[in-house]
Amino acid sequence: MQSRPGSLEVRWLGRVPYAEATDLQRALHDTTGDYLLLLEHPHVYTLGKRADLSHVLVPPESVGAELVRSDRGGDVTYHGPGQLVGYPIVTLSPSPSGTRDVVAYVRALESVLIDALGSLGVVAARDPEYTGVWVEDRKIAAIGVRVARGRTMHGFALNVDPDLSMFGHIVPCGIADRGVTSIREELGAPVPMPEVVDAVVRAFAREFSYEGLERQDVKAPAGTGDLAPFSRGVEPSRPVRLLGRLAAAGVEVPEEPEPRPAWMRVRANLGSEYRALQRLVREEGLHTVCQEAGCPNIYECWADRTATFMILGERCTRACGFCLVDTRKPLPLDLDEPQRVATAVARLGLAHAVITSVARDDVEDGGASVFAETIASIRRETPGTTVEVLIPDCKGDAASQQRIFDARPDVLNHNLETVARLQRAARPSAGYARSLTLLARAKAAGLTTKSGIIMGMGEDESELHAAIRDLRAVGVDVLTLGQYLRPSAAHLPVVRWWRPEEFDRIGDYARGLGFAHVESGPLVRSSYHARAGADAAVHTERAAAGAVS
Repeated sequence: MQSRPGSLEVRWLGRVPYAEATDLQRALHDTTGDYLLLLEHPHVYTLGKRADLSHVLVPPESVGAELVRSDRGGDVTYHGPGQLVGYPIVTLSPSPSGTRDVVAYVRALESVLIDALGSLGVVAARDPEYTGVWVEDRKIAAIGVRVARGRTMHGFALNVDPDLSMFGHIVPCGIADRGVTSIREELGAPVPMPEVVDAVVRAFAREFSYEGLERQDVKAPAGTGDLAPFSRGVEPSRPVRLLGRLAAAGVEVPEEPEPRPAWMRVRANLGSEYRALQRLVREEGLHTVCQEAGCPNIYECWADRTATFMILGERCTRACGFCLVDTRKPLPLDLDEPQRVATAVARLGLAHAVITSVARDDVEDGGASVFAETIASIRRETPGTTVEVLIPDCKGDAASQQRIFDARPDVLNHNLETVARLQRAARPSAGYARSLTLLARAKAAGLTTKSGIIMGMGEDESELHAAIRDLRAVGVDVLTLGQYLRPSAAHLPVVRWWRPEEFDRIGDYARGLGFAHVESGPLVRSSYHARAGADAAVHTERAAAGAVS
C-alpha cells in the first residue's frame, strides 16, 4: 500500500473486557488519529451483524464465557486468553470516486497476519472461499471489520495459544466443515505473546507504510500470564514488591535518592481559614483527600475555603503504590455521608465543590450510588454550587459509571495517573484501557471531562506525550500534571524530580493538542485550581457551540 501520512499510535493494552474495548474504539473512531489497539479478551463469544444464533451450540455461561452482539461483519467467533486481538482504528484513503475499498483493506489485514506468521515459522495463506488466514484447511486468524465515515473499527483475532476447545462450542464464523488451529498447535511449542505482538506490529508497519509509529505497552507483572490484579493491602514486604514491579517495567531506581529540591518545599500556613475548615471537617466527621493523601497544597486551598471531600469512608480496597490512603478492611458505608458533605459545602459557602473517594470494590456498584446521592444533596442545599467529582473506575462496570453520569456533575474527573508502561507498577488493580474507556464514556454522555498524571515514577517525556495524546483522543477537556511525592518508605520511590521548566514545556505540549485547560507544575494536584479549569472548559464548549451554530 502507499505510504500514509502521519503517525500510527500502537498500544498493547493487555487483557481488556470486550465492552470496554468496544467503547474505547468508538471514542477513537470519532477522532482523526490512527490507532492500532492490541490486546487479549476474557472468554467471550461475539455475534457479527449477520450471525446465525443457532451457531452458538451451548449456553456461553456454561463454559465461563459471555455472549455479546457486535456491529462488525461476519458470524459468531470466540475471543479469549492466548489470542491476540487487533483493532485498527484508521482512516481509509478514498478512491477517485470517493468510496473506500473495504475488500482491499481486509486483504491488507490478511497480508499483515500472513507476514507475521511467516516470521514466526508458520506458513499461512488466504483461502479463496473464506475471509481470514488459514494453515491448509485450519483457520488460524479471523477478520471482521466495520467501516463508517471512512474510519475502521474491529479487526482481527490471531490464535497464539488459546484454549481451542472453546471453538467447539460454536460453529466458528459459520463454517462447519473446517478446523481451527493456533501458532502453538502448528509449531508444537508455545511462542511468547510479546514476540507475536512484535511480529504483528512490524508486519502492520510494513503493509501500511506509516511515516511514523509511536508504540506504548502496558507491562504485565513478571511471572503472570495476564494483567490479574495484585492482592489488596499493605504487606510488610511491600517496598520489595513495589521495586520488583518497577524493575519489571524497566525502571532503574537510583541507589541514593535525590533530596527533595527547593521548588518542592511548601511553607505551612496555619491561618484562621485553615483552622476553621479543619474544625468543620472534624465536627462533621468528614474526610478530605487533602489530608488523607498528604496534598502539598492543603494550606493554600484551605486558606481559600476550598477543599476536596472524600466519601465512601477512609479505607480503600486497592493498594496503589503512590497513595497514602488506608488500605485496611473498609467499614460499612455511611448512608448519612452525602447529606453531611452537602451541609459542609453550604456552611463553607463553596462556589465549586470537589468530591472524590476511596475505591470500594467491596460494594456492588463501586460506590456509584453514593456519588450520585452526594451530587444530588449538594444541589438541594446549594443549587448555585458547581460540583466536580473525581471518581474511581467502578471496576469498569458501565451501568455503575452511568449512575454517576446521570447525576450530571459539572466536571467528571478520573485520573490516568501514569503512563502505559508503569500502570501495573503504580496501580495494579486498575487499567490503562479501563481509565481511557471510562473517560470516553463520560464524554459520550455529554460531560466535561478531566484527568491527571503524576510524574516522577520512572516515565520519560515521550511516554508522557503519548499518554497526553491518548487522553485528548478520548475527549478529555481538562488536564493536570504534577510531581509525585513519596508518602512513606513503603511506597514507590521518586525516580526523578521534574524541573519547573520541564513542567512548563510539557504543559505547552498538552495545550497545543487542544485541551480547554491545563495545569502543569511540580505542586499541581487533581483539585488544584479546579474551579478555573471548570470555567475554562465551559467557556471552550460554549465557544465551540457558537462556532457550530
